[in-house]
Amino acid sequence: MADEKNNDKDEPVIRDKRRVDPETGDVREPSTEGAADDAAPEAEAEDAGAAGEPDELSDDDKALLDQAATDLVAEMRTDMLRAQAELVNFRQRVERDRVANREAVISEVIRSLLPALDDLARAEAHGDLVDGAPMTIVAQKLRSAFEKYGLKSVGVKGEPFDPAFHEAVVQFPTPDVTVNTIADVIEPGYILGDRLVRAAKVAVSVPAE
Repeated sequence: MADEKNNDKDEPVIRDKRRVDPETGDVREPSTEGAADDAAPEAEAEDAGAAGEPDELSDDDKALLDQAATDLVAEMRTDMLRAQAELVNFRQRVERDRVANREAVISEVIRSLLPALDDLARAEAHGDLVDGAPMTIVAQKLRSAFEKYGLKSVGVKGEPFDPAFHEAVVQFPTPDVTVNTIADVIEPGYILGDRLVRAAKVAVSVPAE
């Protein structure tokens, strides 16, 4: 008898899950045992999903995240400051270029009017310009207009010769001079700010050998 019971336990259990009884043709009620078996995998899946949820961050991980956020903010701040510095430099370059272009245009206009200024200087040297005369008033207004833009004359008799502003037309060996010195101004030169508009043509006294 014990062997028969053991054989019964080893035999597979077959469940008929058909909704219609093949012998009577009646509709069967749903089996609660099958539903429980079907629900078991779902419960196992929920348990597996719950087991896969991440644990709360450790203190070390939080510290690493805080440090990464701090580094990112510092990097963004550095980029912002660099962009501001580049903008300031760009504006300064634009302003310098604007001033340089303005001076270049004014220099060209003044250079074209220098022959008239030379004629007035020669007339004054010959005594043709007297106080109150119309040409004297015109000369004064013209010179005032040039000075308004910062035009200055260069080349004065007795000052040291400077090739950056003076053009030596003739040279005279002179025993009593130790450096090249302007002996006479043939044609005055002019500068506008730091820009040389025209070099002064001068006669130079040089040390005698």
